[in-house]
Amino acid sequence: MTNIWQKEFKIEDLNGFRKDSIVGHLNIEFLEKGENFLSATMPVDKSTMQPMGILHGGASVVLAETLGSSASYMTLDDSRYSVGLEIKANHLKSVSKGSVKGTAKPVHLGRTTQVWDISVENEKNELICVSRLTMAVLKVSADQGS
Repeated sequence: MTNIWQKEFKIEDLNGFRKDSIVGHLNIEFLEKGENFLSATMPVDKSTMQPMGILHGGASVVLAETLGSSASYMTLDDSRYSVGLEIKANHLKSVSKGSVKGTAKPVHLGRTTQVWDISVENEKNELICVSRLTMAVLKVSADQGS
């Protein structure tokens, strides 16, 4: 697959957007942007665990949507933007310490919709969650500006 990015953001730029958002509160950190993927890590700690002492499924979904939404935005030119339409997640394995890494890859990059697969793995590279995110692609209106 060829390079899918329309917008050039460096990892440092992406990590700069974390402040005062759920991304920052969960300590999600972008790691790498390849030709057709985006990855990030998230700690498994008191901010991301559920009361039973394991990673909260909702935290995995936040990681997945963060990756898919960010990646989607970077595939669009300045006349379009995207918003989440649907996200699904299957939690396959629990994790109680360390960190997890998510990787988003496109399944479909259409004119009006995008579909992204996001895999979340533990430190042993074992799959703990698979997620599919559908994004609606919209045109920037005149009153929104560019």
